[in-house]
Amino acid sequence: MFRRILIANRGEIAQRIIRACRELGIESVAVYSEADAGAWYLRQADETICIGGAASAESYLNVPAIISAAEIADVEAIHPGYGFLAENASFAEVCRSCRIEFIGPEAETIAAVGDKARAREIAISAKVPVVPGSDGTLRDEEHAVESAREIGYPVMIKATAGGGGRGMRIASNEPSLRTSLRAAQAEALGAFGDDTVYLEKFIEHGRHVEVQILADREGNVIHLGERDCSIQRRHQKLIEEAPSPALTQKQRDKLGSAAVRMAKAAGYQSAGTVEFLLDGEGNFYFIEVNARIQVEHPVTELVTGVDLIQEQLRIASGEPLRYRQKDIQIRGHAIECRINAEDPEKGFRPSPGLIRTFVPPGGPGVRIDSHAFSGYSIPPNYDSMIGKLLVHRATREEAIRCAVRALGEFGIEGPATTIPFLREVLEHGEFQSGRHDTGFVERFFGAHTPGGRESGA
Repeated sequence: MFRRILIANRGEIAQRIIRACRELGIESVAVYSEADAGAWYLRQADETICIGGAASAESYLNVPAIISAAEIADVEAIHPGYGFLAENASFAEVCRSCRIEFIGPEAETIAAVGDKARAREIAISAKVPVVPGSDGTLRDEEHAVESAREIGYPVMIKATAGGGGRGMRIASNEPSLRTSLRAAQAEALGAFGDDTVYLEKFIEHGRHVEVQILADREGNVIHLGERDCSIQRRHQKLIEEAPSPALTQKQRDKLGSAAVRMAKAAGYQSAGTVEFLLDGEGNFYFIEVNARIQVEHPVTELVTGVDLIQEQLRIASGEPLRYRQKDIQIRGHAIECRINAEDPEKGFRPSPGLIRTFVPPGGPGVRIDSHAFSGYSIPPNYDSMIGKLLVHRATREEAIRCAVRALGEFGIEGPATTIPFLREVLEHGEFQSGRHDTGFVERFFGAHTPGGRESGA
């Protein structure tokens, strides 16, 4: 096991990793930007190092600064968390060249599954169902038009290096395809420095279901069940739950087996997620692999009892998996609500600034993962998520009631948050019935804000 690691991230995931290290007896070194100098979780680390200014490019994306900090602190490994450099193959390669263990997949694997076109080819080779799409990446506009005619509208344009919903557009006919193609390429180039895109058939009324996997260096791979992430806004997840209310046990078994085949075909190691789209007839299709720990990983932890961060650390240190597939049992139902500092009444505009009061809920079955506290000032430089409310109860109905109750107890004064919006979603009949899909938010809340008021944005 490692003696000392560096955490190349911030916020709640940095705090989560520090906690896992403490329980395993590993010393943690937390790096931070000037904007995060007052973060409370820094006091929990064994050492802290400022690596630059508030801008991500000057700190959390500053590879030379992070590597320098790792060398100064004499660490054996770096945990990238999620976002920032977590799926950066070049960073993983730099770590390897500096003889610092990267806590995640190998650089070659990250590069392979991070390129969505290549990942699709791997899925096909592993006999994992894929959404009908273009034959490779698009050469030009006419290639896109030709491919769309073969696939059939509507189609989705997707950036090969995409993530977080960027570089994605839906086109329902040829004129919209031509316009959307240029927009998607421009967005992809700005976000990822790569304007390569491809086409997939757009599955209407689909559900987003992902499978958590763990894989060690000896080739052992298991899955830990699925999470349903269908409650989204503009491809950004808002609420996640496990298990999915849309799957039968037979479908669940097939989905898990497909995820394991995909991970083995990619030569995957560490914790990761294989994402699928489920259509209205119960068919599932591979979307992508997230080669990192997910924001929503605690949902799986609650229903399986497996500490995924600790398992990441064990695998990266060379230990074999401690679990076999038969050891994984799903117990009860878990729901996660992402608490964002955003104003739903103003088009979900970010709402940084001082948190005057932060009183988290409690009670049976409630877990809060958050780096926020009373007196904390949310910087405007990073993602707006300030915490995650998780609940775990025996049934889905009980979990929903617990989540609604806990959101009602959550006291945050200062910035606007998504708490009122999340309560409305959980109390909506379509969600409670389990019939919702990825279009739920736009369909029922697209032009409205909590309480039915028109949005100002």
